[in-house]
Formats: sequence, C-alpha cells, structure tokens
Amino acid sequence: MILRVKRLRPDVELPAYATPGAAAMDLRAAEDVTLAPGQRAMVPTGLAIELPGPDYVALMFPRSSLGLKYGLAFTNGVGVIDSDYRGELSAHLVNQGEASCTLHKGERIAQLAVVPVVQARLQEAETLSDTQRGAGGWGSTGRF
Repeated sequence: MILRVKRLRPDVELPAYATPGAAAMDLRAAEDVTLAPGQRAMVPTGLAIELPGPDYVALMFPRSSLGLKYGLAFTNGVGVIDSDYRGELSAHLVNQGEASCTLHKGERIAQLAVVPVVQARLQEAETLSDTQRGAGGWGSTGRF
C-alpha cells in the first residue's frame, strides 16, 4: 500500500515509523505552539496525504507520552482522515494539565495509522439476535 505525502512547508519532516514493529507513524509539529492550562489549539503538521482509495482511512492518535507527561490530549479523541481529504493534517490538542506546555517545531505530536475500511450495507431490522451479553453496557462483563 502506498501513502502519498505532500509537504505543504518545505522544512517539515515526512512521517516515519519509529521502530520496525510500530503500527503508526509519527507526525511532527510544523511550528512552535504553547498551550496554557485548559487551552485548545490546532497544531499543524505541514503535511497532506492521499490515501490509495475509499478502502482506507488514516486515523490520527495522540502520543501517550504527551498525555502522561504534560496532560495533552486530542479534543476529538481520534482524528479520522477520509480518503478524499487533501487538506493539512493537524492535531487538535487540549492542555488538561496544570502548567503551560510548549510544543516545538519538529517535536512528535501525534501518530498516524492507515487501516482498511469496510463500508457496510445497512439493513433495517425489527429485532436483533440474542447474545450472552445482550444490551449490557459499560462494566457488564465484569471488572477483571
């Protein structure tokens, strides 16, 4: 599978897998951004992508170290980049920590995974099949 990547700024690094076993590639900040506690910001990567077609989606995840060390999280949980989007990839971050945090240009800010997509054909139903779990929600299968 080929992922076409366009630099929107000539000085940004292309995404890369940190290790041979990495499931997602690292995305880096294209500019310095400071977030005060509670502040939200779009952190640009300076990159745009072209997925090979509608059978793929790119999913952008926060880096766990930014959350643990600084309290930074994605405002939308996970970024979904559809196959027909050609705009700049940006990480939408919020500072949930107690101190201001500065992300520097070139710093790893997110991870990008490319995964297959199946567009389901919907079939309206009056009933659904029974299962052992049924309609049990959060915690219904036990704590451990």
